[in-house]
Amino acid sequence: MKVVFHEIFRGVYDYDPAAAKGRIDCIYDELEGFFEFIEPVPAVESDLLLVHEQSHVDYVKSKGIIYEVALFAAGGAILAAESAVRGEPAFALIRPPGHHAGRNSSWGFCWFNNIAIAVARQRRLGTVKKVAIADIDLHFGDGTSNIFQDTPDVSYYHLYNIDGLEQFLAINQDCDLVAVSAGFDMHVEDWGFILSTQDYTTIGKIVANHARKYCGGRFFAVLEGGYNQRVLGKNVKALLDGFALS
Repeated sequence: MKVVFHEIFRGVYDYDPAAAKGRIDCIYDELEGFFEFIEPVPAVESDLLLVHEQSHVDYVKSKGIIYEVALFAAGGAILAAESAVRGEPAFALIRPPGHHAGRNSSWGFCWFNNIAIAVARQRRLGTVKKVAIADIDLHFGDGTSNIFQDTPDVSYYHLYNIDGLEQFLAINQDCDLVAVSAGFDMHVEDWGFILSTQDYTTIGKIVANHARKYCGGRFFAVLEGGYNQRVLGKNVKALLDGFALS
């Protein structure tokens, strides 16, 4: 399991909870020494235009430092997907998050849809055709869902319980790649009050087992939400431990 990370993600680029000081650091500190870290380069505009309108790209450009960090976030997701299609699972420790960003809109602390850009790029390159996207964030990824709503070969699922995740993957046995929008705000000590830390390990095992059985071990995850810094790093580590335990 590789972890995609760049020092730019430590910076406080905005005033929202996803950009809070120390949020990335608490995750990095939990993962350091257990996983190999690799560094992304920023996405280029042609990558962004795979899923976003030019007007949206221009709008984010006007945001200064937010645009710079968002390019690295998209680039981090791209690198994680590239690693995954080589059979080397990866987790993109990135921010801003992305799953609320649509073709010409953004909200919920998101600017570019990182996971959608990464998936669309691999499909354009022809490395994969069918992709299953599992979103385990507390909030529905409306941006991701809308971007792929007219793309039959990309299936989107938002977690409502662990059994539902297993059922979603069971009907996607012919997929070439599994992508996970990995939010952690559904935790019992975060905004959602639902999942335990151990549940994230279980989710990781389910995803990795499916990917290794049906699509050559090709899967990756990108950070979305999760805001309680006291438990956030432990929850991310639990998910990655599950990925490795399958």
